[in-house]
Parts: sequence; structure tokens; C-alpha cells
Amino acid sequence: MTENKPGLCVLITNAFIRDWSGSELYVRDLAIELIKRGHKPIVYSPRIGELADVLRRKSIPVVKDLSSIAVKPDLIHGQHHLETMTALSRFPETPAVFFCHGWLPWEEIPPLHPRIIQYVTVSEALHDRLLFECGIPAEKITTILNSVDIERFRSRPPLPDIPRRALVFNSHASEANILGTIREACSQNGIAMDAIGYGNGNPSFSPEKQLGNYDIIFAVGRAALEGLATGAAVICCGLEGASQMVTTQNLEWLRSNNFGIRVLNLPLTTDYLSAEIKRYDPLDALKVSQEIRATAGLSGMVDQILNVYTSTLNIWSKNHQQDFIAESLAFSGYLKGISDKVDQAIAESNLAHDRARILQSELDSIKGSLTWRLYQKVHRIPFVHNLYGWYVRLKKRR
Repeated sequence: MTENKPGLCVLITNAFIRDWSGSELYVRDLAIELIKRGHKPIVYSPRIGELADVLRRKSIPVVKDLSSIAVKPDLIHGQHHLETMTALSRFPETPAVFFCHGWLPWEEIPPLHPRIIQYVTVSEALHDRLLFECGIPAEKITTILNSVDIERFRSRPPLPDIPRRALVFNSHASEANILGTIREACSQNGIAMDAIGYGNGNPSFSPEKQLGNYDIIFAVGRAALEGLATGAAVICCGLEGASQMVTTQNLEWLRSNNFGIRVLNLPLTTDYLSAEIKRYDPLDALKVSQEIRATAGLSGMVDQILNVYTSTLNIWSKNHQQDFIAESLAFSGYLKGISDKVDQAIAESNLAHDRARILQSELDSIKGSLTWRLYQKVHRIPFVHNLYGWYVRLKKRR
């Protein structure tokens, strides 16, 4: 283990510091832990909101404009490529580590730059992506698995022999995608289901106070880890697909892939989820929770991150021969990639505009028809209106 330098000034970048989800909460937890250890984190994001206020109340500076920072940071902890490259440009003598949290989002594409000394991924799947798809050498990649704050997410009382309450804990789940399927699977097993997350209009700002009320939790990624830490039985599933009930047999595989995209390789159907619910085992869930609490704590993750920081600074100090031509070429290649993406976005926007114009024309034609006028008159009859409402509610339940 390398010796960690005290009082590091670390600039942490992220596309958003607004909501209680994903990489934003990762930044919150890391920054708070760094402050506790005597370091000086500064958080940069051009899009801030309530979460930024939470950080400021913890004495952590949050800036929208890098010109607000009057010191040179020791290190850039980069998350999301636009913000990372902006920070590298603003502080031309500061090295960086880039942290990759996702496979699909455009902002998670790892940028290439001479001052990005190391890359960190939160799963084996993302490690493979950087190695096989992005041309980043293995010696520059470290995998540090996600963690959970076990001081906040306390163990719940023992699970009941038969599950009665379930929770969908997912920022993107809604009635328009997976909630109906999960609800039906729960109903078939006599389980009442609730949901929290932005997608269903019920975000939670203190999930640690809620998770202990549920026997089964449907979640992916960080949310799955938090559910396991409380002692719930967790079924790994999300918009991308379904995986399995987390057990002592599959925990290592699921966690090494962050309960994410690589393991969500099965169709999310009522029958499949119902079968996974039937695998509910309170004793095994307890063993899983004990393992998570022993090995996945926030403190251990931050220890690993600080070791990467120190290693990066050591490499930079020993090989500090800054190549401004190489940096200029890196920025040129990066901007070319942005330009290509802008062209793609413009083309997609034009297609969407054309499609919207066609649909509006079709809608205008329908509204001008005799059938539409008759429908409007009949629908205003109270009995017909109430009957139609009853039919819609019945279809939703099915």
C-alpha cells in the first residue's frame, strides 16, 4: 500500500450535481469521506441543484465555473468526459484519474489525454470495455467496486419466513416500462409492492429510513448494494433486463459486475420474476448481508481510491515531462469526436422534427373527420365517460 499524502486538494467533476442518484451520490459520499480524512475536495459541475446545497452544508465547495477556483488542485478526479476535459484545460499542470461508472451513457465514454494517468472502473464489465473497446492499456486500469455507507444503511430486523412487502428501488422504473410486470409477479405471490425513484414520481432522499421496511427489493447497481446492506432479499433487475435473486452462490459474480448491464441478460417477465421470488430464503439473505457489510463498506472503497490518487501523483512527479503537442493533439481528437456526435444529434433531431410534423398532420386530419366529432359528443355523455374510465383502470390492473 502506498502512503497517502495528507491534505490533498482534489477537484471532482461530474455532469450533474442535482439529484439523489448514480454518480452524483458517489461524489457526495466520496467528498464527505475525504473531508473527514483531512483532504480538500472541490466539486465541479455546470448543472447543480439541491444536492449541491447538501454538499455545501457539509463545508464542501461546489462550483459551476472553474474560474471560481483560485488554487491549482493537486489532482483531478474526473467523472464524465466533457467536465473532465474542461478541468484538464483549465488546470494545465494538474494530472487526472478518470472514473468510469457506466457502459451506455454517452458522458461515460473515457477520454484520452496524456495527463489522465490512470482509469478506474466500478465493475469488471467496464474494465473490459476500456481494455477492448477504448484502447486503454491494462496497466492503466484499476477496478474499485462500489460501496455502501454501512453507518447509514443499518441492518433491519430478521426477515419473515414468508415475504409480504416488496420495493422497486430504481430511478428509471415507471408504469410505462417495468413496474406493471414486477407488480403482477408480486401479486401472484401475495406480496404488496411499492416503488421509489424519479421515474415513478416518488424519489427518496433518505432511502436508509425506508429499505428496512421491505422483505424483497428489486434493484440494480448502487441501489441493489444498499438493499443488501440492510438485509433484504434482492432480485437484480432493471430496464435492461433481469438477473437473479442475490445469493451466497452468485454474490461475487453479481457484485463484481456492479449488479448491472452484464448480468441483466434475461427477459424481464412476470413468470421469471415470480420464479425468482419463490427462491426467497431469509437465512441466505442474512449471510449475503453480513458479507456485504464486512467487505463493501464506504471506508474501504475510499482507501482504495486514495491509493490510486497517491500512485497517480507519484507517477506524475517521476515522469513529469509535459508534452504540450501531445496534449493539443488529444484535445483535437476529442473535439473531432464531439463534432461527430453533434452531427449525429442534429440528424436525429431533424428526423424527429419531420416525424412530428407528419404525426401532427395525421392528427389534424383525424380531428377534422366526422368519426372524431361523433366520438367527442358520445364521450361527453357521463355514463359513457365513466364506463370508459372503468375500462382503462381495469386494463392497467391486468
